[in-house]
Amino acid sequence: MDVSTAFAAAFGLILGLDPGFLAIVRLSLTVTLTAVLVAAVIGLPLGAMLALARFPGRSLVIVVVNALMGLPPVVAGLMIFLILSRSGPLGPLGLLFSPAAMVAAQALLVLPIILAITRQIVEDLQGEYREHLASVGMTGWRAIPTLLWDGRFALATALLAGFGRASAEVGAVLIVGGNIAGYTRTMTTAIALETSKGDLPLALGLGIVLIGLTLAINAVTYGASRIGARYAG
Repeated sequence: MDVSTAFAAAFGLILGLDPGFLAIVRLSLTVTLTAVLVAAVIGLPLGAMLALARFPGRSLVIVVVNALMGLPPVVAGLMIFLILSRSGPLGPLGLLFSPAAMVAAQALLVLPIILAITRQIVEDLQGEYREHLASVGMTGWRAIPTLLWDGRFALATALLAGFGRASAEVGAVLIVGGNIAGYTRTMTTAIALETSKGDLPLALGLGIVLIGLTLAINAVTYGASRIGARYAG
């Protein structure tokens, strides 16, 4: 099959709303959005607490969190695999090779990104509004909700950055998900599999959708940053 024919067939899959194609896209979005939500629930308050707290070793913690932003996906997948494997601490739950395991792996990758960016945003806001917050009695942990709300546009950028990394990830989900058709097959793992099998239309179709999502994420990120700058100004 030549390239032009493969592209034509790929667009046919997209425009024809092929059920198998849509199932892969739907699972990918479900896993990624759930992972970002889990990471946000954990990372936003922890990042704000790290911004306001002062304790011995804080600088080392910040360095470690920043370093984990570049955590290799295969290492994250291996860590989740060891935890969920039959001999691991959560092995009895039987979550390995399931969408839940894929969510855990992606959340582990996204969490440092959200935590680190949240820490920086809240720290900057706290320095800017310290006197005002103190004048209304909002000191310490009581200031966290206010600071998170005030930095919501910048924090949206952090969440979108996490979504971007999770949606394009393949190594970790392949290790803990297993690429099972109709159950744990996502866009990235399907692209890798179908390319190796020579099924270029499906791989190209999923690649086009993935690129479209990436462009949409960047557009939304840019819009959020512009809105935030206008709101702050």
